[in-house]
Amino acid sequence: MSGQIILNGGAGVAGAFIAFAFGGWTEALTFLLIAMVADIITGISASFKEGRGLNSAIGSVGGAKKGLMLLVIILAHRIDVLLGLDNVAITAATYFYIANELISITENYGRLGLPLPDKFREMIDVLKRKGGVK
Repeated sequence: MSGQIILNGGAGVAGAFIAFAFGGWTEALTFLLIAMVADIITGISASFKEGRGLNSAIGSVGGAKKGLMLLVIILAHRIDVLLGLDNVAITAATYFYIANELISITENYGRLGLPLPDKFREMIDVLKRKGGVK
């Protein structure tokens, strides 16, 4: 079997899993993943700035939390399917976690001593209200 066939088959399996687990892929999920990566990068940067460096125990807990966030989103999709809702639960869960990640990024920016534009803070406030984050 050629490598291309294996790659294509793997991509097909991954795509089928994503479609089943998340009900397809949305821009909100893309934004959430980008925010998760940004949170990891800004968190690592802030730790280095504070002289703490990397800690595998903290990193493992953080990675587990992000995995559990995605699990909740998968469960939210399954709730939508079970109750016949039109992406209500998955949208709420996704926006909640987007707001959560943006708050964490904002905190990391503060730890780094970086300014954050007021418009960006306003957008985070809107997402907080949409996602029910306090």
